[in-house]
Amino acid sequence: MSLMFDVRPNPRPMPADKRDAILAKPGFGTRFTDHMAVASWTVKDGWHDSAIVPYGPFTLDPAAAVLHYAQEIFEGMKAYRHGDGSVWLFRPEQNAERFARSAKRLGLPVLPEKDFLGSIEALVRTDRDWVPTPTNGSEVSLYVRPFMFASEAFLGVRAAEHVTYSCIASPAGAYFSSGVAPVAIWITTRWSRAGAGGTGAAKCGGNYASSLVAQQEAAEHGCSQVLFADAGGHEFVEELGGMNVYFVTSKGELVTPELSGSILEGVTRSSILAIAGEQGLTPVERKVTLAELLDGISSGDIREVFACGTAAVITPISEFKDEQGQSFRVQVDSTDGVGEHTAALRQALLDIQYGRAEDRHGWMRKVC
Repeated sequence: MSLMFDVRPNPRPMPADKRDAILAKPGFGTRFTDHMAVASWTVKDGWHDSAIVPYGPFTLDPAAAVLHYAQEIFEGMKAYRHGDGSVWLFRPEQNAERFARSAKRLGLPVLPEKDFLGSIEALVRTDRDWVPTPTNGSEVSLYVRPFMFASEAFLGVRAAEHVTYSCIASPAGAYFSSGVAPVAIWITTRWSRAGAGGTGAAKCGGNYASSLVAQQEAAEHGCSQVLFADAGGHEFVEELGGMNVYFVTSKGELVTPELSGSILEGVTRSSILAIAGEQGLTPVERKVTLAELLDGISSGDIREVFACGTAAVITPISEFKDEQGQSFRVQVDSTDGVGEHTAALRQALLDIQYGRAEDRHGWMRKVC
């Protein structure tokens, strides 16, 4: 039986004028809507107690398992307002499938796809006034964050028998404050994000926590993000701290590291592979060594480099810096530093998401 996410209205919703002021300059991940979805799971009762409730804090026992053993997962997606005022999600079924894979890897119960989607749609419908309206080409949206964590109070290394699911939403502007400006990337061979047999392919907080020290190091060197290599020999390119990476070659190939079990299978990543041919590129998934990347940039064989993810969509990369003090600048033939193919792929995705282009792939899901 499907979960019913009945709405329990917030008795003190944000006044319309204050909400509109937030939507005018939403930032990213700092303000949240009036409601959230919740559900509980226990070994005895399965999934139950589902509802849309007023946004607010959780009460956790100090012995809650998530605080000690990091048994948690999450997802990220966006709701887009189209020109006619309707609101749509982009490929949420893919997020549901990845959420299930992450749950299995972390020893958490699987939330059925219909309930995952039902919770998100119920929340977005309830808080549809929080979905920003794009103006003058702005890339505003409602960022949606489903998550699950071990809420059972116990100290012991085993899978929790009481789990909490929730979904919150936040009006969002550009992820990078610089907008669509090329960014510099720090290459680390000192730190690893995830290793073979680990949780790299799951979307869990531990993967991001392990990237933060390298991210701090990147900032110290004037870089916006960090590129991780494989944990075994630091030979092969894997991904950034929170984004997949792509290279455009002089042969017209669009290359991204193949999924290795330690690389997150991004929804934006797979979407780019699907539309690459429409942009005159040949999509290629294979292993890429750090040496190949840096040599290709130096020789001009690699013409463009970009990172991709739900939050930032596609972000051009202008430069890589390494621990030996070397700098490798991508020689892009444009005044703004954004490569032709990078710009075209980004625009193609945005046009589908905002309803400005035909959705030939059937990726958009209408909510309200």
